[in-house]
Amino acid sequence: MMETGVAESFRNGIVLITGSTGFLGKILSEKLLRSCPVKNIVLLVRSKKDLSASQRVAKIFKQTLFDRIRHEKPDFMKSIKIIEGNLEESSMGLSLNDLAWMIENVNFIFHCAATIKFNEPLELASKINIQGTENLLALASKMKNLKGFVHVSTAYSHCPRKEIKEEYYKVPVTVTELKNMLVDNVPTSKIIEDWPNTYTFTKAVTENMILTNGNRLPISIFRPSIIGCTHSEPEPGWLENMNGPTGLVTAAVVGFLRTAPNIGSKITDIIPADYTVNALISVMWDTVNRQKRSNGGNEVPKIYNYVSCVESSLTWGRFIREMHGQYYLAPPLQSMWYAFYIFYTNFTVGSILRFFLHRIPGAFMDLALIIRGKSPKMLKMYAKTENMVDLLYDFSTRQWKFDNKNTRQLWLSLSKDDRNMFQFSLKSFDWKSYIQSYYYGIRTHILHEDISNIENAISKNKRLLRLHQLCVVLVIYLVFQLCWIFIKYLF
Repeated sequence: MMETGVAESFRNGIVLITGSTGFLGKILSEKLLRSCPVKNIVLLVRSKKDLSASQRVAKIFKQTLFDRIRHEKPDFMKSIKIIEGNLEESSMGLSLNDLAWMIENVNFIFHCAATIKFNEPLELASKINIQGTENLLALASKMKNLKGFVHVSTAYSHCPRKEIKEEYYKVPVTVTELKNMLVDNVPTSKIIEDWPNTYTFTKAVTENMILTNGNRLPISIFRPSIIGCTHSEPEPGWLENMNGPTGLVTAAVVGFLRTAPNIGSKITDIIPADYTVNALISVMWDTVNRQKRSNGGNEVPKIYNYVSCVESSLTWGRFIREMHGQYYLAPPLQSMWYAFYIFYTNFTVGSILRFFLHRIPGAFMDLALIIRGKSPKMLKMYAKTENMVDLLYDFSTRQWKFDNKNTRQLWLSLSKDDRNMFQFSLKSFDWKSYIQSYYYGIRTHILHEDISNIENAISKNKRLLRLHQLCVVLVIYLVFQLCWIFIKYLF
């Protein structure tokens, strides 16, 4: 059968996106609205705190991420339909009218919603990641005009394995067994076994639930690795949260994080957010075409690993060095100390370094805050940061052998025009310029600093360097004196 281009496959289509208020969901919405002739983008959003679903969406679309589409398509909001709902609830919390409308009209589903907290309690992670997907699958099976469904998982869903191919792997429990174990209060450690956290475990269980789902759908599973900032679309270096490497880099360049595990020689698997969205949209195109070729027959859901290590590997050491290189050129003005960090390979050594480089300075800063009549916060911030480092430890100190044959074949199947519009191949990727964009993205979108303050920031950083050097000299002097006293005491 003739296959239309990627963008054309969405013409006059109605696209449902879950997780549209999250990082990936926002970039996906923007790209679809800007590059594909969709009829409507349906955003399933729940009310939160004092904001309704509509108010939350209105607030999101004021972000700089949507500046480009505001310029190119000023009336883009007319293509957005907001439906209030909650994936975790029965019938997803939808009104009867909204439920009927979705069954009748939705053509494509991008399921991006999930809790990505590594330390989320298993019961809550299961409710969001597994039950939420189960509820959405039930609704999708009723849709009269559904052409494709793409579930966003993670490349690390089966991280206990050393090699992860684009295939299904068994998990210790089924969804039903997991529900029963949670009711019986079975300890989380006994349930998840070799998985390091509840996030990756529930993603693995969800994948198997999709495979065994009785209602066969035109569905694919998309497994991205570590999603970084955007490469170029809609702007270079766009990001909005402190998840993963972003949080650690931010903490390091402001002089807050001063010690971390030695991960320099390990390969990281960062992928640009806009490339990830382009791959995700292309997977939907392939899903729809596979369904056409099978004439509506039931197929085993296809899996796509989207990783960088196969075609363009990057080590943590290079990532850190080049980030630090940008720091010298444009340090943050709000730096609390000159950026330096000591790497450790031994946990005991790490604990000692944390005590001297984090806890003691944190205690002094908290004391200063108390004297000034303010609430202490530094020790709490250090505890939170160290916990984040520990949660990421498995994913920064281990390496996996990934297979991404399906993803590479997908890229080769695209036309020249589609490759230009939906670029996602990482072959010969320019990491140097990307890391530069990443650094300035952190400076702009996380630290909210303007380029105009760089000259003042450099001047401040020179003063911090002199103070840092003075402290190093004092520490060396004190250590020397202590050693001399100790030697005199012994002899």
